[in-house]
Amino acid sequence: MTAGSSLEHVVARASGLMLAGRTVDGVLRLLTSTAVQAVPSAYGAGITLVGDDGVSATTAGTDRLVEAADGLQYELAEGPCLTAWLTRRVVRVDDAAAETRWPRWASAVVDLGLHSVLSAPVVAGDAAFGAIKLYSRDAGAFTDHDETTLGLFAAQTALLVAGARSSRQAGRLGGDVQALLARRDALQQAIGLLMGRDRVTEQAALGHLASVAERERLSVHDIASRALTEHARRVVVRP
Repeated sequence: MTAGSSLEHVVARASGLMLAGRTVDGVLRLLTSTAVQAVPSAYGAGITLVGDDGVSATTAGTDRLVEAADGLQYELAEGPCLTAWLTRRVVRVDDAAAETRWPRWASAVVDLGLHSVLSAPVVAGDAAFGAIKLYSRDAGAFTDHDETTLGLFAAQTALLVAGARSSRQAGRLGGDVQALLARRDALQQAIGLLMGRDRVTEQAALGHLASVAERERLSVHDIASRALTEHARRVVVRP
């Protein structure tokens, strides 16, 4: 299952769950279970949400081992998913047994039988809500491609969490959520544009946008918007 098809499945199922009056927790559980399917090397997944009071909690953990590994981060106040949330960057641990950034957490998580971790921040606009993460029992389990895939799931998670919190606060979508929706749509349109123009796969198109974004130190959404703008200009000036 590709990242794109996985997300289409999640969005469709999420819409049905919300229309049925389910809580956002049910939708987040769907996200984590589908993320594990989209990244075969992953053993389990979870989402860390940080409240306004700064207290962290795991939502939608796929099993107790994920919750235990996350609990160590909260207890020790260190670890990759907390760092992803604080820095708003993807954090990857290739081998916890050799990890030096968070020595206490790394030692404890190895004792649980986990060795690789991939964490992506859940961010909407100026708000950082937490992180979504994957765990694996094998060292070196995750790749750059997996980082891109998890980033897509993080964006969908941010959309759902921001929408839920905004609805509770104001009963409608806030500006941040509307902006996130627009950015997501622009990214999907840019991917479709590249697929049609260059006759490449969805993943190749996303990979191209991501590589340009990294090279120019911009967000992939900025690159997507620029690609759409340049395409529109070429269409206008075409004789």
